[in-house]
Amino acid sequence: MPIIELVILLACLVLLSNVLSHYLVAIPVSLIQVGLGLGVALLLNVQVKLQTDWFMLVFIAPMLYNDGREFPKQELWELRGAIFANAIVLVFITTILGGFLIHVLIPTIPLAVGIALAAILSPTDPIAVQSISEGVKLPKEILHLVSGESLINDASGLIGFKYALAAAVTGTFVLGEAVGDFFYISLVGLAVGLALITIIQLIRDVLRREGINDIVFNVVLQILTPFAIYFIAEEWFHASGVVAVVAAGVLSHLQNSHESEDAPELRLVTERVWNVVVYLLNGIVFLILGIELPAATQATIKGAHTNTFHAVFDVLIVWGILLLIRVAWTYAYMLFNWLRHHKKAKPSLRIAALSGLSGVRGAITMAGVFTIPTVVASGKAFPERALVLFIAAGVIIVSLVAAAAILPLMAAKSLPFVTRGSSPDEDDAVLADGTDDGDDSSGQLPQLTYKQARIYILQLAIQNIEEHRRPANQRAAYDLILDQQFQIRRLEVASQTADELAPMLTDELELRLVALNGERAAVREMIANKQTSKLAGQVYLRRVDRREQRFLQATHRQGLPTLRSLRLLLTRAMQGIRLWLAPGDSEELRVALLDIQREASKAAIKALSQYLKRANVDEQQFDRQALYHLIVHYRNRIENAKNDHTLSRDDYEQQLHGLRIKSLGAERAGVQHLLESGQISLRTAAKLRQFINYSENLLMLNDIEADED
Repeated sequence: MPIIELVILLACLVLLSNVLSHYLVAIPVSLIQVGLGLGVALLLNVQVKLQTDWFMLVFIAPMLYNDGREFPKQELWELRGAIFANAIVLVFITTILGGFLIHVLIPTIPLAVGIALAAILSPTDPIAVQSISEGVKLPKEILHLVSGESLINDASGLIGFKYALAAAVTGTFVLGEAVGDFFYISLVGLAVGLALITIIQLIRDVLRREGINDIVFNVVLQILTPFAIYFIAEEWFHASGVVAVVAAGVLSHLQNSHESEDAPELRLVTERVWNVVVYLLNGIVFLILGIELPAATQATIKGAHTNTFHAVFDVLIVWGILLLIRVAWTYAYMLFNWLRHHKKAKPSLRIAALSGLSGVRGAITMAGVFTIPTVVASGKAFPERALVLFIAAGVIIVSLVAAAAILPLMAAKSLPFVTRGSSPDEDDAVLADGTDDGDDSSGQLPQLTYKQARIYILQLAIQNIEEHRRPANQRAAYDLILDQQFQIRRLEVASQTADELAPMLTDELELRLVALNGERAAVREMIANKQTSKLAGQVYLRRVDRREQRFLQATHRQGLPTLRSLRLLLTRAMQGIRLWLAPGDSEELRVALLDIQREASKAAIKALSQYLKRANVDEQQFDRQALYHLIVHYRNRIENAKNDHTLSRDDYEQQLHGLRIKSLGAERAGVQHLLESGQISLRTAAKLRQFINYSENLLMLNDIEADED
């Protein structure tokens, strides 16, 4: 398949995987991506010629750079000892002990090959570790341990694999040369990464002082940084590009502390662009992993040399060895800390097991294992190459499945299991906890979740709009209130239980449908009595359908589309095409629609009044505020239809803009009130303010575009 078509296919599959993950919440998105990749490989015969050099440059380098860039400063300082211990000691133990055990338990695999296999299986996914640790509430020390390991072990694992593979190919191993090369590759890679990121940062500062502060230019420069650093470290200095990009990412994170103050827009745009880049790269990596599974396993499955059942058993053996090493290492670390500081928590086998299961393998393992040559230096076939590929692919899948299946059962609380590039719903996973940032409020008022706080400030915004509503700006005011109400309903649906929502939503939906049906009946009567044209009537009925659909979407939890909904969508699309192609005077149609709007709104109010007067309807059960806004909304539509000619589009937009600015001010004041009263945490307040800033920036962007026009 041509490269362009392949890239487009992979990008579409990334989007599809995240759509599927919305409905298959128990399955990690990375595992879904592996499944999709396997599917297209088997069904469409899609192949990717995986070469380690370009794979590491294009995919691994930017993702590791981003991992280092996002690593917290405080934890980094606290981890200075643990990082080096895990980067060298744990990988060394996993490589040597794991390789020896693989050789003993699977005798057909030579010792050197077993060591190479253990080395390439040692790297873990840092984002998976972080998500797991938050979900199961690992102790701080253990979190630091696994975080430090996952950040650095990519480099050390690849270096160990390189020399073990060389020993397997040549049949010789010189310890002194290997140790010397190890320190050269690591230290020079570290130096190159630190030096290059410092130079790049100085260039950026010089350009900024010279007035070259274009946001797009600086963002592109930052995105290209890891590719340049990795390439220079590998090709010019023959050092570890992995170590270089990790070091550069960490130093970049330390150097960018002033950027939020000096160039907040640049920092904001950079973060969003990096989110998109990592989102795509990570998804494509796991898709490629799935695509490569047939190539990695078919030789074993089709060959007569190794029984497939025995090969699967070998996968479980190797995974078990790696798991036991990680569990033992974690438990020993906890025991050491407890013996040294008795105030620390006692060693827990459960916590150690959780840490062991968090060792999810992925892209780096598959990228490395495909570099195994087919022959050794003597010209003979590489020993058990097909079995090694099968085991590596199998361990990746087993580690993902085990983490997704077992960890939720062992965890104190269940959170979505994610991997690098995943986008968990922060509202639900993080911000729902009112004290997520450690802000232990002393206030007596209950803590609000992020969504509850959003609802509160939106209600304040509606009150502010009501206060500034005048006869001249009623149209804009009620349009904005309606929009705010829709947002509130969506948040209520997402944050409340079904039992809490059912009565409220049922009642409001009932009122809305009564009003909309009243509109429909009035319009159809006007068409039948020749009071309006058939075209105008169909246009207005289509608008009523859209309003109904929008409210149904706001009041119902999302699910898979039904056949009826798809058929309705197609029908409305065809109707829209017919209306668009229909001839007619646009001004005449506009006047006719205003007449229909006036009569239909009167009919809606009348239908509501008649419905509430029915003997079997209890008016007290309905939300008075919702009923009030619904009736006033229709009265405003009547006035707008009567006086439409008196208000130009520009005046309407100006009124809407002014009311929106005032409502944003009310939202900011609401956030400050909630924070000062102890009802929200600092992190939740920051997230709320960020959302308000986004809304204000969008208004300003629209103003700029309007001025340019």
